[in-house]
Amino acid sequence: MDHSGRRMGAKAYHDAPRTSSKIVNKSVSINGGTVVYRGLVYVREGAKYAKSSVSCDSLILDDKSRAYTIPHDQVFEETATVTHEAYTGRISEDKLFYLRSRGGFDEGTARSLIVLGFIQDITVRLPTEYAMTLNRVIELEFGKLSKVG
Repeated sequence: MDHSGRRMGAKAYHDAPRTSSKIVNKSVSINGGTVVYRGLVYVREGAKYAKSSVSCDSLILDDKSRAYTIPHDQVFEETATVTHEAYTGRISEDKLFYLRSRGGFDEGTARSLIVLGFIQDITVRLPTEYAMTLNRVIELEFGKLSKVG
């Protein structure tokens, strides 16, 4: 994981009637990392009944990190439906305490389990080898962090 500032984004263009798009953005910030999502949904006049949904979910792992969502919608068709939702959450100390005391996990393992649960709806859609690699990277990263700090 890169702990510096990152910009993310997506674009969806609706040029024809009854088109649909779904954008799902997930981010995890730690060690003062900042994530900025900038997205564009463009619906051309005449793209009747186009539908677009944008979901931005951010998980903040410390008090120094930040997440920002800046949607930019250009909708020129009044029959179109465009929605945007954003969620930013933190790992609660209660969850960490529960996993450490009941599950017997160290802090790094507990954090990696929470992060893996957070991104699971994305990883289940990846090819198996990519999902396994991503899971392993997260496990290694949090194992390293728990030994350092």
